[in-house]
Amino acid sequence: MSGKQIGYVRVSTVIQNTERQLHGIELDKVFEDRCSGKDTDRPQLKACLEYLRDGDTLHCHSTDRLARNLQDLLNIVQVLLSRGVSIVFHKENMKFIAGKKDPFQELQLSILGAVASFEREMILERQKEGIALARKRNAYAKCGRKKALSNEQIKEICQKIQKGEKITALAKEYGISRQTIYAYCR
Repeated sequence: MSGKQIGYVRVSTVIQNTERQLHGIELDKVFEDRCSGKDTDRPQLKACLEYLRDGDTLHCHSTDRLARNLQDLLNIVQVLLSRGVSIVFHKENMKFIAGKKDPFQELQLSILGAVASFEREMILERQKEGIALARKRNAYAKCGRKKALSNEQIKEICQKIQKGEKITALAKEYGISRQTIYAYCR
């Protein structure tokens, strides 16, 4: 393959680790986002898409790391292929080579994307059902309990975690549980 080998990795929280996603793959540059897949504001994905050039190959762990839904996935793949950028999804073992059409892999991509989209919708539906049942039992309050930390403290803790500080030590320092830190730094 000619051009640069570029990686894009994404995790949903600052606590999660991206190391396993493209482990062992030799890359020239890696772009990393730490935000939910449903989030439309993914600055490193935007930077990655702008960085890619004709002849480059984009490596992603899986389709759900790259796109929010099926339409988003198909759009990103189509745009990159039209620009001469090849794409490799390692978990699904799928390669889309710029300038080469493979109808079977396009079908696979559509099916996998549709399944991922369906799964996400099912999760949201179950969440809504759970909230509705909790409200019926008066066990769900919209306002919730008072925050244990200020927004500034939350930001500070998340930054410390990114720098490698231990969650247990931070919990002790701020007088909160580890679970509270996990909840705030999602």
